[in-house]
Amino acid sequence: MPQEFSRSQRLAQQIHRELAELIRRELKDPRVGMVTIGEVEVSSDLSHAKIYYTVLGDEAAQQDSQEGLARASGFLRSQLGKSLRTRITPELHFIFDDSPQRGDYLDKLIAKARAKDSLNKP
Repeated sequence: MPQEFSRSQRLAQQIHRELAELIRRELKDPRVGMVTIGEVEVSSDLSHAKIYYTVLGDEAAQQDSQEGLARASGFLRSQLGKSLRTRITPELHFIFDDSPQRGDYLDKLIAKARAKDSLNKP
């Protein structure tokens, strides 16, 4: 039996595709660097969308991108409104996703623990 997708999930997928393309093609803010959209969550009433993103670069690049995306959210929302076929366009909330950095940190801890265990084995 095929899995049913709710309207908010379908809208989140469409926003993900459109927003990634808009940031790549249309956004001219130099503060926004190499941004990758990870996940989009749309509220059940379709009025808010949380956009989780990652940035290639250091913490200063992350902060600059956060400011640039927050500043451009109105422009991006208006451009999304032109391509989405919904009565209202969700308000965009950009949230930095630090899970890749946390994953790297955990990988290093595991490797360190394995190295320590291999040294202690007889």
